[in-house]
Amino acid sequence: MSDLFEDNAPKKGGSGYSAKDIEVLEGLEPVRRRPGMYIGGTDERALHHLVAEVLDNAMDEAVAGHASKIDLELHADGTVIVRDNGRGIPVDPHPKFPKMSALEVILTMLHSGGKFGGDAYKTSGGLHGVGISVVNALADKLTVEIIRDKKLYTQEYSRGKAQTKIKESPAPTGAGAIKRGTSIRFHPDAEIFGALHFKAAPIYRMARGKAYLFRGVQIHWWCDPSLPRPDDVPQEETLHFPGGLSDYLTALLDERETVTPRPFDGVAELGGSGRVEWALSWPVDHEGTSVSFCNTVPTPEGGTHESGLRTALTRSLKAYGEMTNNRRAQQITAEDVMDGAVVILSLFIREPQFQGQTKERLSSPEAARLVDSALKDRFDHWLTDDTAGARLLLDAIIDRAEDRLRRRQQKDLERKTATRKLRLPGKLTDCSRSNAEGTEIFLVEGDSAGGSAKQARERETQAILPLRGKILNVASASSDRLRANQELADLTLALGCGSGDRYDQSKLRYERVIVMTDADVDGAHIASLLMTFFFREMPELVLSGHLFLASPPLYRLTQGEKTIYARDDAHKDVLMKDSFPASKGKVEISRFKGLGEMPARNLRDTTMDPKKRTLLRVNLPPKGEDAHKHAVEMVESLMGRKPELRFDFIQKNAKFAHDLDV
Repeated sequence: MSDLFEDNAPKKGGSGYSAKDIEVLEGLEPVRRRPGMYIGGTDERALHHLVAEVLDNAMDEAVAGHASKIDLELHADGTVIVRDNGRGIPVDPHPKFPKMSALEVILTMLHSGGKFGGDAYKTSGGLHGVGISVVNALADKLTVEIIRDKKLYTQEYSRGKAQTKIKESPAPTGAGAIKRGTSIRFHPDAEIFGALHFKAAPIYRMARGKAYLFRGVQIHWWCDPSLPRPDDVPQEETLHFPGGLSDYLTALLDERETVTPRPFDGVAELGGSGRVEWALSWPVDHEGTSVSFCNTVPTPEGGTHESGLRTALTRSLKAYGEMTNNRRAQQITAEDVMDGAVVILSLFIREPQFQGQTKERLSSPEAARLVDSALKDRFDHWLTDDTAGARLLLDAIIDRAEDRLRRRQQKDLERKTATRKLRLPGKLTDCSRSNAEGTEIFLVEGDSAGGSAKQARERETQAILPLRGKILNVASASSDRLRANQELADLTLALGCGSGDRYDQSKLRYERVIVMTDADVDGAHIASLLMTFFFREMPELVLSGHLFLASPPLYRLTQGEKTIYARDDAHKDVLMKDSFPASKGKVEISRFKGLGEMPARNLRDTTMDPKKRTLLRVNLPPKGEDAHKHAVEMVESLMGRKPELRFDFIQKNAKFAHDLDV
């Protein structure tokens, strides 16, 4: 025992642990050191979250009744400008920090702002006081302009620190001049985000969603004409929707037939605690979606406000069934009510609680009670006002409940588990044909591409399974990580055939498994990871010829009424030379940035329609042949745990690489 203590005792001259080893990060240095703690990472999603933080502040001014117009501009150099005609950030000295202006406190100190108490903002999306300061910390240049009391105040920042003092000058005058407000102009820091750039589509859709949420605001969107944009994103537009969420619902339904002739929508004050607005409908095709917000902040992971909505609707429908002597209504659940519905819910409350700084899920306990009590009576009245529509809705939901119970009785656990996860990462939109013959499942990258694919598919035979980002590399992951990975678990459950030693070809639920990713480097990487997964975990699926790669086009070439799609740059060059006479005018060339930005009609015609598309079958040599052994060695070298094997491969094959577009 004495030896044990002796071995663990500090050795003379060894490294010690003292006060000098304790590091204290000051100001905004924690944000730059650990940006993932504040914006969820340093990927493209996190980059666009910077715009959301600044836009949320402008929206808070509008919701509070102090602003009516917001400008959102995306410039060619990657700069974003958000401008509102609100009260303007205060610039007078802060009482607690008299040597600093309130503006500098807000921009350089975490947990500072006007939303912690008092009446400056009764309901707001920014409650932690970190949003604009985090943007400032992660921008290599930020310029703020404030117009208050007929004066213009300007100050410049870089990486969280003020570069100039506040400059005061007379405010602009004349027709059209802004009388008051705040303008934030910022450029993300390449030291944090690398070569990532803002994309027009997600920023435009973010602004459009905000305009739907508050019918009193006008958001003027502008994008530099030189930046790439999908067809459905305008270069400039004023976004204003007097109908609020009703207009939003109309856009989401896109003229689809619904079970009831009129939607269930409305606005309710919450007795001084806030306000809730909603719009719901049940499309006949059962292609449902749910979008929710709290204080204009999107909550893609749902939360307590959605729980209150589900409870209210389910209770009302059961009560209506009891009132009309329909005993079958008692078997319905919230899942039956909500899965096929198109739902938009917007809640405004004081001091909401979110999970995490990125606010993806609302956790305020009182939100469920407030929404439930506000919607229950109103849905009761909605049902009784239109008895014919109420019967149609109740019958449709009861049919869904009975179908669910039938599946349970048949012990089809795998199919039920896969299709119940409609709102989870890895959610499956299944085809209607019950047997595998003639069916196919498309594995797509993300919810955006999944949305386009769902609109483009043939519902009887084509299923869609969106996967969130790049899946786990099974060739280099431990068995524990493989078992714990939710994306791969969802994929295995959707296919129904098991994996590894439990693989059963007879239980494969689809005749073709089709990997459909963007026609770029990231898409190729995701396809490689998926092929590696099937090679390692379901080799029989590959050997039997069930695995395919889709071939989405990279370009659309249009000359007059003639349109042709090109697979890649080489194909584009051939088509430009052979298919478009110079005498018939200019050829418009559109590059598809990704499947999610491709119109559903184009995606169907080029990639998903069996009569027009091109599929690449993934082949694997039979076991026992030298070619199969070589394939195993190649996968291990390129995807396995030994980076030196990849380095050796690159060295040997670098001479064959040419015309790289980096």
